[in-house]
Amino acid sequence: MLKLYGGSRSRAMIVAWYLEELHIPYEFVRLDMAAGEHRQADYLAINPMGKVPALVDGETVVWESGAILLYLADKYGQLPGEVGQRGHIYQWVLFSNSTLVQALAQGEKREQEMAKLLPPLQQILSDREYITGSELTVADVALGSILGFAVQMFGLDVSPYPAIGAYLQRCSGRPAFQKAMAG
Repeated sequence: MLKLYGGSRSRAMIVAWYLEELHIPYEFVRLDMAAGEHRQADYLAINPMGKVPALVDGETVVWESGAILLYLADKYGQLPGEVGQRGHIYQWVLFSNSTLVQALAQGEKREQEMAKLLPPLQQILSDREYITGSELTVADVALGSILGFAVQMFGLDVSPYPAIGAYLQRCSGRPAFQKAMAG
């Protein structure tokens, strides 16, 4: 069985959401981050960076939420067969975990950075249910999670962006999302 290591309210919840979407059984190994369990030798043998999440799948160990998402999508046949379509999925997972996260980390410049990213995202989502079309993909798990965290943790106001707000409602309304975030 897959083992997903993470802490409460960590990016492990992103991976848990995707595992729930795929109906893949897994064991969630909750680390007490405040007690430093992610810095103990046992866990550092899994992820030498001492960060969560990490996924153990037999002999395979993958860490970094975006890498884990793409690994799972690949392993369980959730990536399109055509390389251009796969590239589109990759771009949104990487955008979410790099460009978007970096914009959120800008402190005083956060609003300015988000003002550059949200209008094009609003435009893209204005004519589709999910970021790559009418079906949820691993790209939505990455993007929807990071945007949701931005609203919850940073107070990101998406009210000027109704398509983004509706997108977040669709994502958070999914049973797999609710089950993962409740855990």
